[in-house]
Amino acid sequence: MAYQGRALRLERLEDGIVELVLDLHGSTVNKLDRATMDDLAAAVALLEREPVRGLLLRSDKPAFVVGADITEFPALFASGEADQRRWLEQAQSLFERIQALPCPSVTAINGLALGGGLELALTTDCRVLAADARIGLPEVTLGICPGFGGTVRLPRLIGVASALDWMLDGQPRKAEEALATGAVDRLAAPEALRDEALVLLRQLAEGNDWQALRSRKQEPLPLQDGLATRGDRLDPRYPAPLAILSAAPAQATLPANAAQTVERDTFVRLAHSPEAAALVGLFLADQAVRRQARQYAQGSTPVRKAAVLGAGIMGGGIAYQAASRGTPILMKDIRAEALELGMHTAAGQLDRKIAKGRTDEAGKARALARITPTLDWQGFAETELVVEAVVERADIKAAVLAEAERMIADDAVLASNTSTISIDRLAEGLARPERFCGMHFFNPVPQMPLVEVIRGRCTSDATLARTVAFALALGKTPIVVRDCPGFLVNRVLFPYFNGFNRLLADGVDFVRIDRVMEAFGWPMGPAYLADVIGLDTMVHADRVLQQGYPARMGHDGEPVVERLLGAGCLGQKNGRGFYLYGSDEQRRRPREPSAEACALLGAPDAEISDADIVDRMMIPLCLETLRCLEEGIVASAEEADMGLVLGLGFPRFRGGALRYIQNLGLAEFAARAERHARHGGLYRLTDDFRARLQTGQRYY
Repeated sequence: MAYQGRALRLERLEDGIVELVLDLHGSTVNKLDRATMDDLAAAVALLEREPVRGLLLRSDKPAFVVGADITEFPALFASGEADQRRWLEQAQSLFERIQALPCPSVTAINGLALGGGLELALTTDCRVLAADARIGLPEVTLGICPGFGGTVRLPRLIGVASALDWMLDGQPRKAEEALATGAVDRLAAPEALRDEALVLLRQLAEGNDWQALRSRKQEPLPLQDGLATRGDRLDPRYPAPLAILSAAPAQATLPANAAQTVERDTFVRLAHSPEAAALVGLFLADQAVRRQARQYAQGSTPVRKAAVLGAGIMGGGIAYQAASRGTPILMKDIRAEALELGMHTAAGQLDRKIAKGRTDEAGKARALARITPTLDWQGFAETELVVEAVVERADIKAAVLAEAERMIADDAVLASNTSTISIDRLAEGLARPERFCGMHFFNPVPQMPLVEVIRGRCTSDATLARTVAFALALGKTPIVVRDCPGFLVNRVLFPYFNGFNRLLADGVDFVRIDRVMEAFGWPMGPAYLADVIGLDTMVHADRVLQQGYPARMGHDGEPVVERLLGAGCLGQKNGRGFYLYGSDEQRRRPREPSAEACALLGAPDAEISDADIVDRMMIPLCLETLRCLEEGIVASAEEADMGLVLGLGFPRFRGGALRYIQNLGLAEFAARAERHARHGGLYRLTDDFRARLQTGQRYY
């Protein structure tokens, strides 16, 4: 028996064992795209016709199967319900045929088996997992449920409660947990995986135990108590977990074939949701942003030694990030106590990793040894990239950058970690502006995945490549943006705060605004977020944006944040802002409005709907995102939306500003903007948007 397709091949061994080897041509990973499923169907047809002693299913790629081909989902979701059901029925039927083959079967799982990949592995009688591999059902993170039988087979292997844990959080499981729960039968060293799987397969072929194993996947299960209470812990804004939980009783207690009908019904219902469209869109946007970053970094060599100027919270975070990822880094400051704070910041982050089991004391020591605190410029001539992270003042940054440029090699890259100051302005005092760019980290550096790499007028391609490559080496997601006031993220954020200020001026309660916007999906409402950022930082950035875009971003009268700052309120920095922060608990969640905020704003007296609050906050943010795309500040809709999700915490289930507009419908968004146009230039539609509205052109 032999079969060679684009995605797999069949090979018969001397003792009648057949290997089905997945090896998708032209791809670095195996995925269950339509062509792979066609190949799999052809191979199964051969296996059904010819006598086989046993079947080993394995991969020649570094991972078994990473799942379905997500790039096919937008077209599938846009198709009719009949097409979606037909696709699911064909996949489920094919997997049933694999499960029913008249011979024992074993899957050897290496690397990753996710989503449809794990569902494929579940069709075989046993599974052997490489000790460094991980398996899981992540469909919930895309706003859907497993659709190839995973909701039926996994509970019958590991129990309903455990299977729900896997399906509701969508996280991949390590090998030890997979074995302990019964999802796999054996673990093997990666280099011995195939041999161990063949040993098990031959053992099965000697007896009839494999037939008993199959019966477990067909029989109904007793329903366990306590399932319903899980719904209390689920976020109702994400429908997929609730749908998976609601379907679980029927899928457990029905025979397998009927349970798969429930699975199809649940999948189709979720596939039509705007949340699924947004989350799938975000997944694809993330892949596009990563590809773009790799293209920018192409040809750049790894940074062997870096440096950071300024050892505060940001500088210490950058130093930690580099050292923890293996890059030696100098950390310079002009004060010894600042260096101590920077090292303390790095050590604290490493202690958190120890507490989570991600490193140990020896690993902490190795990482800290990669950070060299210094009060002078010794060693800077050997650095290849230097990040300036001093106070956010143009005069101080310019002076530090000019001095640093004299201390580093001519071909070293110099980058400024600035959130608002023009890169072109900072470059004016440099002798080599082509070796200079912006590298805007977000606070806290270890937790925030985004880095804005800002390209100035003089920034060279080589400088951009090295900076993007360095950000990737730090484990960050870099997005390249052009220089402008606020760059991408802050330029988009402050129109949102402008809308907030206008609501306050109209007498709307800031506590209510926070509650409404958190219900919309933001992790923090605008008042609480302002306190977390710091009211002094807010005022500085807002003034930069006002100067850059006075016609749109100016205020009628003094903004409330400036008045609060004038009253001595800094937010969480000194415990007083819009809210009071007298304890760690209050810092995590606001509890009590401050006296200063109440005195400045008075009793709220506006009559306004929650929907209008959302629109007056979101329309300025969305329209400024459109302007950034139209002006080429950001190159693509994918990068714009990922920037907002990763840098601002834009609600993932809404997919970013441009996806939000598209899901609303361009006509509906236009109608809402027109309804609020009286509130100023931030609410006026752009010419490009109006053209798209007339032609029906989409952002995705």
